[in-house]
Amino acid sequence: MVRRVFKKKKHPHQQSKLAAFIEKYKIPREYLCVNRRSITRGLAIGVFFGLIPMPFQMLAVLALTPFIKFNVPIAISMVWLSNPLTMPFMYYIEYETGVFLLGLDTLNVEMTIEWFQNNLNAIFIPLYTGTLFYCVTISPLVYYVVNWLWIHSVHQENRGRKRR
Repeated sequence: MVRRVFKKKKHPHQQSKLAAFIEKYKIPREYLCVNRRSITRGLAIGVFFGLIPMPFQMLAVLALTPFIKFNVPIAISMVWLSNPLTMPFMYYIEYETGVFLLGLDTLNVEMTIEWFQNNLNAIFIPLYTGTLFYCVTISPLVYYVVNWLWIHSVHQENRGRKRR
Protein backbone atom coordinates (compact mmCIF):
# COMPACT_ATOMS: atom_id res chain seq x y z
CA MET A 1 0.00 0.00 0.00
CA VAL A 2 2.47 2.65 1.16
CA ARG A 3 5.15 0.97 -0.89
CA ARG A 4 3.00 1.09 -4.01
CA VAL A 5 2.74 4.87 -3.79
CA PHE A 6 6.49 5.22 -4.11
CA LYS A 7 7.13 2.25 -6.39
CA LYS A 8 4.74 2.99 -9.24
CA LYS A 9 5.71 1.46 -12.57
CA LYS A 10 6.83 3.97 -15.12
CA HIS A 11 6.48 3.74 -18.86
CA PRO A 12 9.69 2.89 -20.73
CA HIS A 13 9.69 6.37 -22.28
CA GLN A 14 9.63 8.01 -18.82
CA GLN A 15 12.42 5.72 -17.61
CA SER A 16 14.62 6.63 -20.57
CA LYS A 17 14.04 10.36 -19.91
CA LEU A 18 14.97 9.90 -16.28
CA ALA A 19 18.04 7.84 -17.17
CA ALA A 20 19.15 10.51 -19.64
CA PHE A 21 18.68 13.23 -17.01
CA ILE A 22 20.67 11.26 -14.44
CA GLU A 23 23.43 10.55 -16.94
CA LYS A 24 23.60 14.14 -18.19
CA TYR A 25 23.97 15.69 -14.72
CA LYS A 26 25.94 12.76 -13.24
CA ILE A 27 23.56 12.31 -10.32
CA PRO A 28 24.37 9.30 -8.13
CA ARG A 29 21.50 6.81 -8.36
CA GLU A 30 21.28 6.35 -4.59
CA TYR A 31 19.93 9.91 -4.30
CA LEU A 32 16.91 8.90 -6.40
CA CYS A 33 16.59 5.35 -5.12
CA VAL A 34 13.10 4.15 -4.19
CA ASN A 35 13.47 1.67 -1.37
CA ARG A 36 12.36 1.59 2.24
CA ARG A 37 15.57 2.95 3.76
CA SER A 38 16.02 5.72 1.24
CA ILE A 39 12.43 6.94 1.42
CA THR A 40 12.17 6.84 5.22
CA ARG A 41 15.49 8.62 5.65
CA GLY A 42 14.45 11.26 3.13
CA LEU A 43 11.16 11.83 4.93
CA ALA A 44 12.82 12.12 8.33
CA ILE A 45 15.55 14.49 7.13
CA GLY A 46 13.06 16.63 5.22
CA VAL A 47 10.70 16.92 8.18
CA PHE A 48 13.61 17.69 10.51
CA PHE A 49 14.85 20.62 8.42
CA GLY A 50 11.33 21.68 7.47
CA LEU A 51 10.51 22.36 11.11
CA ILE A 52 13.55 24.57 11.71
CA PRO A 53 12.95 28.30 11.22
CA MET A 54 15.95 29.13 9.05
CA PRO A 55 16.61 30.29 5.50
CA PHE A 56 17.92 27.89 2.87
CA GLN A 57 16.43 24.73 4.35
CA MET A 58 16.79 22.91 1.04
CA LEU A 59 20.50 23.69 0.94
CA ALA A 60 20.88 22.20 4.42
CA VAL A 61 19.26 19.00 3.15
CA LEU A 62 21.59 18.94 0.16
CA ALA A 63 24.60 19.48 2.45
CA LEU A 64 23.84 16.11 4.10
CA THR A 65 23.93 14.13 0.85
CA PRO A 66 27.65 13.21 0.99
CA PHE A 67 27.25 11.85 4.52
CA ILE A 68 23.84 10.12 4.49
CA LYS A 69 22.28 8.32 1.53
CA PHE A 70 18.60 9.17 1.17
CA ASN A 71 16.02 10.06 -1.48
CA VAL A 72 16.79 13.73 -2.10
CA PRO A 73 13.57 14.71 -3.96
CA ILE A 74 11.46 13.31 -1.12
CA ALA A 75 13.52 15.17 1.49
CA ILE A 76 13.34 18.45 -0.40
CA SER A 77 9.60 18.11 -0.88
CA MET A 78 9.17 17.52 2.87
CA VAL A 79 11.05 20.76 3.56
CA TRP A 80 8.26 22.53 1.68
CA LEU A 81 5.90 21.72 4.57
CA SER A 82 7.04 25.01 6.02
CA ASN A 83 5.77 27.28 3.29
CA PRO A 84 4.57 30.88 3.72
CA LEU A 85 1.05 29.67 4.55
CA THR A 86 2.07 27.23 7.28
CA MET A 87 5.10 29.04 8.72
CA PRO A 88 3.29 31.42 11.10
CA PHE A 89 1.23 28.58 12.61
CA MET A 90 4.19 26.21 12.90
CA TYR A 91 6.49 28.77 14.45
CA TYR A 92 3.83 30.03 16.84
CA ILE A 93 3.20 26.48 18.07
CA GLU A 94 6.95 25.94 18.40
CA TYR A 95 7.26 29.22 20.32
CA GLU A 96 4.41 28.32 22.68
CA THR A 97 5.92 24.88 23.25
CA GLY A 98 9.30 26.45 24.03
CA VAL A 99 7.67 28.87 26.47
CA PHE A 100 5.93 25.94 28.16
CA LEU A 101 9.10 23.82 28.33
CA LEU A 102 11.18 26.70 29.71
CA GLY A 103 8.46 27.83 32.13
CA LEU A 104 8.43 31.40 30.82
CA ASP A 105 5.60 33.87 30.52
CA THR A 106 4.00 34.14 27.09
CA LEU A 107 4.40 37.42 25.27
CA ASN A 108 1.38 39.00 23.63
CA VAL A 109 2.33 38.34 20.00
CA GLU A 110 1.43 40.89 17.36
CA MET A 111 1.85 40.20 13.67
CA THR A 112 3.84 43.32 12.82
CA ILE A 113 7.43 43.74 11.70
CA GLU A 114 8.11 46.29 14.44
CA TRP A 115 6.96 43.89 17.17
CA PHE A 116 9.24 41.14 15.87
CA GLN A 117 12.21 43.53 15.64
CA ASN A 118 11.65 44.74 19.20
CA ASN A 119 11.06 41.28 20.71
CA LEU A 120 13.41 39.07 18.69
CA ASN A 121 15.68 38.48 21.70
CA ALA A 122 12.71 37.47 23.85
CA ILE A 123 11.29 34.95 21.37
CA PHE A 124 14.53 33.47 20.02
CA ILE A 125 15.32 31.01 22.85
CA PRO A 126 11.74 29.74 23.36
CA LEU A 127 11.23 29.41 19.59
CA TYR A 128 14.33 27.28 19.07
CA THR A 129 13.65 25.26 22.23
CA GLY A 130 10.22 24.35 20.85
CA THR A 131 11.77 23.74 17.44
CA LEU A 132 14.31 21.35 18.92
CA PHE A 133 11.53 19.51 20.76
CA TYR A 134 9.47 19.03 17.60
CA CYS A 135 12.45 18.16 15.39
CA VAL A 136 13.65 15.51 17.81
CA THR A 137 10.18 13.99 18.30
CA ILE A 138 8.36 14.34 14.98
CA SER A 139 11.23 13.44 12.66
CA PRO A 140 11.94 10.02 14.23
CA LEU A 141 8.20 9.44 14.58
CA VAL A 142 7.75 9.97 10.82
CA TYR A 143 10.70 7.67 10.15
CA TYR A 144 9.37 4.81 12.29
CA VAL A 145 5.73 5.14 11.24
CA VAL A 146 6.52 5.10 7.51
CA ASN A 147 9.04 2.30 8.04
CA TRP A 148 6.42 0.25 9.89
CA LEU A 149 3.75 0.99 7.27
CA TRP A 150 6.12 -0.03 4.48
CA ILE A 151 7.05 -3.32 6.18
CA HIS A 152 3.39 -3.97 7.06
CA SER A 153 2.28 -3.40 3.45
CA VAL A 154 4.96 -5.79 2.16
CA HIS A 155 3.80 -8.47 4.61
CA GLN A 156 0.18 -7.94 3.55
CA GLU A 157 1.15 -8.26 -0.11
CA ASN A 158 3.02 -11.49 0.61
CA ARG A 159 0.07 -12.91 2.56
CA GLY A 160 -2.24 -12.00 -0.32
CA ARG A 161 0.06 -13.75 -2.80
CA LYS A 162 0.20 -16.88 -0.64
CA ARG A 163 -3.61 -17.01 -0.45
CA ARG A 164 -3.93 -16.91 -4.22
